[in-house]
Amino acid sequence: MRFIFKTSYDQDIRLAKHAGHRFWYGLLLAALVTAPWWLESYGLAQLTFILIYGIVGLGLMLLAGFTGLFSIGHAAFLGVGAYTQAVLAAQGWPFPLSLAAAAGLSAAVGAVVGLPALRVKGIYLGIATLAFGFIVEEVLARWESVTGGNAGLMVGQPQAFGWVADSGETFYFLCLVITLACTLAVLNLLRSPTGRAFVAIRDSEISAQSMGIHLAYYKTLSFAISAALAGIGGALYAHAIRFLSPDQFNIIASIDLLLMVVIGGLGSVHGAFLGAIFLIGMPQAISAFKDVLPAAIAQAPGLKAVIYGAVLIAFVLFEPMGLYGRWLKVRTWFQLFPFYRKGLFKRQKAFQKSDRLR
Repeated sequence: MRFIFKTSYDQDIRLAKHAGHRFWYGLLLAALVTAPWWLESYGLAQLTFILIYGIVGLGLMLLAGFTGLFSIGHAAFLGVGAYTQAVLAAQGWPFPLSLAAAAGLSAAVGAVVGLPALRVKGIYLGIATLAFGFIVEEVLARWESVTGGNAGLMVGQPQAFGWVADSGETFYFLCLVITLACTLAVLNLLRSPTGRAFVAIRDSEISAQSMGIHLAYYKTLSFAISAALAGIGGALYAHAIRFLSPDQFNIIASIDLLLMVVIGGLGSVHGAFLGAIFLIGMPQAISAFKDVLPAAIAQAPGLKAVIYGAVLIAFVLFEPMGLYGRWLKVRTWFQLFPFYRKGLFKRQKAFQKSDRLR
């Protein structure tokens, strides 16, 4: 007779903790794989953009949600990856090599930008990254011999060794495979000593340093990995949009990316994708509701910005954990029903507020 003992360590090393995880994530994967057969071309294109922004969101989530370093110029890394991919693809580089080059160059730039994080933090770090975003936008506009300047740059289809992604379905599957690989890489990184060091820095830099964590190394590494993921997303974005111009990577785009991870839920991998769904789906919802709004409101300039601002304020005030936090509360309600107590989440919210003031 053979006895098999399952320890807590076995639970920690598995991404799917129990059968429920395997079932629901398997169902989600099946839905994504079969999406080209039950979605129209427009819906498939929107889902492709969700996957692309999900990759970028993973990078920004790793930086802001797990390391506690906010970037207000993250669209610059997206632009570096996109233009690197476009230029190298035009020179005949195979897609895997140009994608690796886009990720590597973005990571190198991210490491350089991460140097101010060694001296400043909070709003001052945000200002430093904001300045970097303006610099990159200006370089893309002025370096006309490479980027095409404000006239823009056309991007071809991904191709490698005779293979060409010449249809929306093929490109979707390419994005899906890369998104799955990036997601698994981030999940495993967060379980590693490096990921735990990131979280320790976010919680308390003094405590992390007292435990022997090298702040300069891990902060720079976090910026580099985050920028690399943004570069991968930018490379896919270049092929998805097929035309690049510097104004696509301005401060508004950076704020949209930050809004994406805040509304999705800081400190969660799920929040990166929930935020991407919000970022892609919200303009469609606004366009749909314009028909039922009064003409004076529907045609008012800046309606999208007003709605985005109102949604962000509402989440910051009433749901700091974002969409993923709301889902956790709904799931907990069903788990505790009918023994749910009304004040449960109020006490949790009060603890979070007091914890942030320490």
